[in-house]
This record gives sequence, C-alpha cells and structure tokens, in this order.
Amino acid sequence: MDSKIKILTDKLEQAYLGGGSNRIEKQHQKKKLTARERVNYLLDDGSFEEIGILVTHRTTDFNMDKEVYYGDGVITGYGTINNRLTYVFAQDFTVFGGSLSETHAEKICKVMDLALKMGAPIVGLNDSGGARIQEGVRSLGGYADIFYKNVQSSGIIPQISAIMGPCAGGAVYSPAMTDFTMMVEQSSYMFVTGPNVVKTVTNEEVTSEALGGAHTHATKSGVAHTTSPNDVECLEAIKRLLSYLPQNNTRTADQLDFTFQDEIRDELRSIIPENANKPYDMHHVINGIIDTDSFFEIHKDYAENIIVGFARIGGRSIGIVANQPLFLAGVLDVNSSKKAARFTRFCDSFNIPLLVLVDVPGFLPGTDQEWNGIITNGAKLLYALSEATVPRVTLITRKAYGGAYDVMNSKHIGADMNFAWPSAEIAVMGAKGASEIIFKKDIQEAEDPIAKLAEKETEYADTFANPYRAASRGFIDEVILPQDSRRKLLKAFSMLEDKKVELPKRKHGNIPL
Repeated sequence: MDSKIKILTDKLEQAYLGGGSNRIEKQHQKKKLTARERVNYLLDDGSFEEIGILVTHRTTDFNMDKEVYYGDGVITGYGTINNRLTYVFAQDFTVFGGSLSETHAEKICKVMDLALKMGAPIVGLNDSGGARIQEGVRSLGGYADIFYKNVQSSGIIPQISAIMGPCAGGAVYSPAMTDFTMMVEQSSYMFVTGPNVVKTVTNEEVTSEALGGAHTHATKSGVAHTTSPNDVECLEAIKRLLSYLPQNNTRTADQLDFTFQDEIRDELRSIIPENANKPYDMHHVINGIIDTDSFFEIHKDYAENIIVGFARIGGRSIGIVANQPLFLAGVLDVNSSKKAARFTRFCDSFNIPLLVLVDVPGFLPGTDQEWNGIITNGAKLLYALSEATVPRVTLITRKAYGGAYDVMNSKHIGADMNFAWPSAEIAVMGAKGASEIIFKKDIQEAEDPIAKLAEKETEYADTFANPYRAASRGFIDEVILPQDSRRKLLKAFSMLEDKKVELPKRKHGNIPL
C-alpha cells in the first residue's frame, strides 16, 4: 500500500509542476507567468481546487505516446475571486505549445458544464498554438464542443477570456463568443490565419503583432475589450471587471454600502462650452455623476466617438453608454453603433441598469459609412436598446439631432426616465441646416442673404434648439440643472430598482446582424 501511495504522490507532484516546464523558453519565462501562477494569482489565496490533474492524452500516432504530461496542457478547476465562486481554465504553453487535444477540450468542457450548473462565471486564460495537429479531427471536434458550450452559456453566466499568449486558427472563436476578451500587450496575439499564410495567399508581409496583436485588436478590429501591459495587470483587470457583474442572469450585482448625502456636483456647471460647436470630454460628465473612481471603461481605444463601461452610482453597478464629443463630434457611425449595441445587450442579459448620456449631432454621412452598412449597424443599437428591459435612464447634455435622438435611448423606444440639461438641443437637425431648408426662398430673395440666414438661424434655434418643447410633450421627464444630475440619477435608479417587464412569448428576436 505504501508503494502505491508513493507512486500516486509522485504523479501528483509531477502534474503540479506542469510536466513540460523544463522546455519553457527563457524569453517566454521572463515576459509571462506560468499557467499555474496565473491561476493562483487570479483566485483568492488557497481557494483553488483543481479538476483533472491526472488526465493525459490518448494519442499514440506519431510517437505521441512517448511524450505524456499530466493535465495535458490545461489547468482546470474552481475557486473564489473576492469570495465569489468562479471557474477557471488556464492553458499551459509549455506542454505541446498549449495545443488543444481531445482530452484537453474535455477538461475545459467539464468546468464549463459545472459553471453553468452552478450559475457562476467562467474565466479562460488562453495561451495556445491552436489545435494539436497530431490528433486531427479529434482536436477540431474538441474546439466545436467548446464553441457549443460557449453559446449555451451565453447570457446565463458571465464568460471572460484573457489572451495571454498565441491564439490562432479555431482557437480565436471561443474567446470571440465570450462576453469580454482581454489581451496582454506585446505577448499575446489573435488571428485566424498567421503571417506566413497571409504572405502565401495575399503576398502581404506583416508581423504577428501588426496582424493580431493587442494594440491592433484594441484599436482597429474591436476584438479586444481591454489591454494590459503584463499578465499581472490583466489578471487584476479581470478581478475588477467581475466586481461589477452578478454571478448569473438570475441575480443582480452586489451593491456596496452607500449613504445618501449632499450629492450636488458644482463641477458639472461649467462643462458645456458656450460655443455649441466646441468639443468637451464626456468623461468629465461621467466622473461628476458616478461614485468616485468607479468607472471601468470597455473598448477604450476602439470607436472613440462613443464611451461604454461599468460604474457605480450609490453603490449600484450600472452600465454607461455615452457619446464622446471629443471624437467625430460624438456622431454615431458603424463601429460605435456595434460597440454600444453589444455592450447594451450584455448589460440587459445580466440585469445591469443602463445610463445613456447623449450629445449626438446625428449619424456620420459619407459613402464609406453607407457602403459599410450604417443602416443595419445603426439599427443594431436601436434594436438593442429597444429590447432592453433593465432600468434605462437618459440624460441629454447638449445635441440630440435627427434619428440619432431616437436611437440614443429616447422615451419613444422605452426609456424609463429621460432628463435634459438646459443646454440640450432636441431637433431634426442643427439650426443652420434647418434654416437653409425651411427658409430657402426668404434667404434667396433677401437683399443680404447672409444676414437673413443668421436671422432665421437664430429664430429656429430659439424655437427648437432647447429641451422645453420635448418636455412639454412628455418626451423629457424633467429639465435639470447640471449640478443636480447625480442627485436626480441616484433617485431615479433607486426608484427603478424593482422594475419588472413581461415580454411577449417568442423564441428570440431577429436583430439585424
């Protein structure tokens, strides 16, 4: 019996040490944590319980039976993050390059099943060269199994993917179907086909970093929701992100202790410039409304004309969607519409109330936008907000023109409370453009057309470029002073806390994908 115990102990020790760790490259070791270090850092001290530590691959082809490592290149299990149950898997690049095999996939699927049964988030720490070639279709089937479980879990439990090394081919699609994809700068990349294939097929020469690095996906494709300079900061970002989220779609996010005090914010008085065409930073409005230092921005460097992210107001977790006048004057375009629609749908899936801050002059015009589907992409945001049943509150700070006014959580598409500052301009279009159309004949016949246009522009602005006509119709619930915004929003979200909506019975809607 003693000899059997010793054999088992030796196996466990070998498995815990990672099997193939002796083959790790020096450069790789300097830049990145090991898979086990990542898991231990992410989870609360001493909370990790590993599942499948003695699993090995079943392949005998190509002399694979001569290289067998316990765990088969992935660490799986569960623990707690800030005392909340969380499931995790971490691919080990030192074992067959972290490649996915049949048993590797089975281990991941097992913890995904447990996460779904228990209603707890799952975090995937991806560091893999892709499918294990020696296993052929079995590894491809393993990927498909994971994809299917991603879809079955979508909207039920939070799914977070951290790309902490290479992620190529079929490996990229599981992270793409999770709720958030986080990347590490200079050490991670994602692409369907690598630089060598690209060169062969298109004759383009491109590096892995330029093709699918963290910066590329954070700024150009929007695949990466956040980026971090190293593994540790990426893991910290995961912990912070989870703090805003509930365990599953039947729960709400934890509410922090809060005592209502004097909530007037004088710094909001002077944010809007006197010149209506001058930009300002919507981040200043956000920071003047939310709890101190509570904003966690998503997609910060992608489609910068709209801001999305999580924050707290009165200790409650909320999602924020806000036009950003500093970029493209805050217009809606293809990328910003997709960015805001996806974020909106996530918040609605997990019972996170939405605050929409509006300063939008319309949709971006031009052939590029029209040919790339601004109609259907703009409709995605319209659909997402119209579909959302969570508490929805809107604050118009300045411009709300044309169809973009409707899209940005107007009362007409089901918003619960709509506020506006006195500086708000709610109209079909800007005063100058509207005057040129409405008073075209008067201007042409005038002795001084320029002066006449200025006169009519002022007349139109006085009539329509304000929030009071909309308020008289009930489309705006209250015109409030900027400094009162936080106090009003605190009370609105508190009032809406127990909102319930019964939807018509249907399989699912048909969002214009």
